[in-house]
Formats: sequence, structure tokens, C-alpha cells
Amino acid sequence: MKILAEVEGQERALDIERDGERFIVELDGRRYALEASEPEAGVYLLIHEGKVYECRVREEARGQFRVSLRSRDYAITLRDPRRLRSASNSAGGAAGRASIAAPMPGKVVRVLVERGAQVEAGAGVVVVEAMKMQNEMRAPKAGTVVELNVREGETVNAGDVLAVVE
Repeated sequence: MKILAEVEGQERALDIERDGERFIVELDGRRYALEASEPEAGVYLLIHEGKVYECRVREEARGQFRVSLRSRDYAITLRDPRRLRSASNSAGGAAGRASIAAPMPGKVVRVLVERGAQVEAGAGVVVVEAMKMQNEMRAPKAGTVVELNVREGETVNAGDVLAVVE
């Protein structure tokens, strides 16, 4: 899965592959083999070359995170290149339909609304678990959920439309 990440204002290329319990991460051309576990929500233990690193992740806004690693805080904004392309090609906006797409492959662990529900901008709609992290997919705008394309327990691919708000 290829992602663009802005770290402290600098654009970085990130490629993540899952290999069982391991992750192969390529960051700016350097490859890292990691093992990861989540002992509690928002806290991850990363093992790289026999060393254990505690990483704390807090989502501040959709796609924007505050990450603490090795006594240092980082402001990180994640962008999926496929989502950037589809956003620039859509004419949705505030007055049209807005799709909520899966940012990466994963499993739907909770559906927080029903079809026909009224939602506010930023309200949680679906929770997808990917790479042992639960990601709440939020409504991009206020409106009515006109499509709900997933159920709990289903697997989804990156880019799959989970719901549509109109």
C-alpha cells in the first residue's frame, strides 16, 4: 500500500506490505522489517532489529495524527495517492454526494450508523481495522447516509466506497 505522508511539513513516500505478523515498510527508498503489536488503544510496540520502540498515535483530525516516538512528537498527515486522484476528479463538494472510502485494505469491525441516518460533518460512520489499528471513517459533510455498502465482519480493499452521504 502506497501512501504519501507529510511529516513536520515535509512530503515523504511510504510503502507498507504485510507479511504475516511482520510489516515491510519502505520510507524514502529505505526498507525496514518491523513487528508490531497494540497492547492498548493508540499505543504500539514496534520491534526493529531486536530493539523495541513504543509509539503513541493520536488522531487529531481526519488523516492528521500526532505521533510520539523516542521522546519526540511528530505532526503527520497521511494521504493515499489514489484518494487524492479521486478527490480531484469528483465534483461532489458541500452540495453533492460525498463518498467515504476505505484508505487501505482491512476489516469492518463496526458500523456506527444506518442507511437514512442524519449525520454531522466529522461524525463516525464505519470503523475499519487495518494493520492492527482501528480507523474511524467519518462523514466528510453533514447530510443523510444514502448508501451503506458494508456490514460488520466484511473485508474491504483500499478505495472501496463504504458509504455515501448526500
